[in-house]
Amino acid sequence: MSALPLDGVRVLDLSRLLPGGFCTLLLGDLGADVLKVEDTGMGDYVRWAPPYYEGAEDSAKSAMFLALNRNKRSIRINLKEDGGRDVLLRLARECDVLLESFRPGVLERLGVGYERLREENPGLVYCAITGYGQDGPYRDRSGHDLNYLGLTGLLGLTGDRDGPPVQSAGQIADLGGGALMAAVGILAALRERDRSGEGQLVDVSMADGSLAWLAMVAGRYFAEGATPRRGDPELAGAIVCYRPYECADGWVTLGALEPKFWAAWCRGVGREDLIEKQFERPGSAAHEAVRAIFMERTREQWQAFASEHDCCLEPVLDLDEALDSALVRSREMVVELDQPGVETPVRQLGPPIKLSRTPAGVREPGPALGEHTHEVLRDAGYSDDEIAALESSGAVAGPAEAGLHGSFMG
Repeated sequence: MSALPLDGVRVLDLSRLLPGGFCTLLLGDLGADVLKVEDTGMGDYVRWAPPYYEGAEDSAKSAMFLALNRNKRSIRINLKEDGGRDVLLRLARECDVLLESFRPGVLERLGVGYERLREENPGLVYCAITGYGQDGPYRDRSGHDLNYLGLTGLLGLTGDRDGPPVQSAGQIADLGGGALMAAVGILAALRERDRSGEGQLVDVSMADGSLAWLAMVAGRYFAEGATPRRGDPELAGAIVCYRPYECADGWVTLGALEPKFWAAWCRGVGREDLIEKQFERPGSAAHEAVRAIFMERTREQWQAFASEHDCCLEPVLDLDEALDSALVRSREMVVELDQPGVETPVRQLGPPIKLSRTPAGVREPGPALGEHTHEVLRDAGYSDDEIAALESSGAVAGPAEAGLHGSFMG
């Protein structure tokens, strides 16, 4: 098997929950050695997010945790103890990347912030994912995906003109604004380090990142000066050729943005008179005519129509339908892997980045809490007696004992 793209890249992941976990999931799938640094208590909160696979409760591996943490190892360190901080500093000397998602200043107060880590390893790429960045008026505020989308205008523009803001089923700020921006920033900093030999701080704000998703909307605002309202952006439902439509037994999407696709749809339904109405708004007579036409057929019939008339028309699938679709199967976007303690293979979404020569790989299931503490410490040069002393002092902890239970909300 050929080497993976990020073979040899060593990552310390101090993050919890979704943004950091998804970022290092991508890095791990691409071959990075990701060491998940968890506390000596309950570890990553997402371990305790129901549902659990049968038999997985005692190893603190919920379905959500497993979905984010394959191809990673786990070590438990108490950064409030001198010995725990020393362990992190020693690990950082040999690592390429450290990722964290604490509020700004937390690791500095513990004595293991960016400047201290740079003293140990000047080539370290240190990435901090936060809600509002390392500076600015919101630096110390708490927040979640929904808050960032609200503050940056994205949520306010999502939905119909006279309706409420509509939340997305996917976490746009966490994943698109946080995890993906962090992955790009880390890879860019590593590439620059190849030239300079020096690491740097990658400051990723989920608010900044989600605002960047409005590049085209903001560009138009800067040019025209008119503030868009919910329902105004063309690609957010403002034109009849680019909207979801209800049909006889569900919903479909019409994405006929280019005139040739809209004309193909109009000719296909025998309504060439609508061709000139392509960019009329919802609520117009043209919109009502299009709505009525869509109600005349089922999703399956519209799929058959789309196969005959090239017009950017596809069904709105429920999740079970999407995961079992020919598209998802052919692209290998659902994978199975064996998980210790779980009777049947665990199904997860596969790597979305497809490389022709060195494809991403799903190698190991998500780790048990503290599963690799002893292994990692030995590799770092600690003797068995030193490891025992660290455990005795509370600076580190080994594999969690059976019967450990926590709460995602607590």
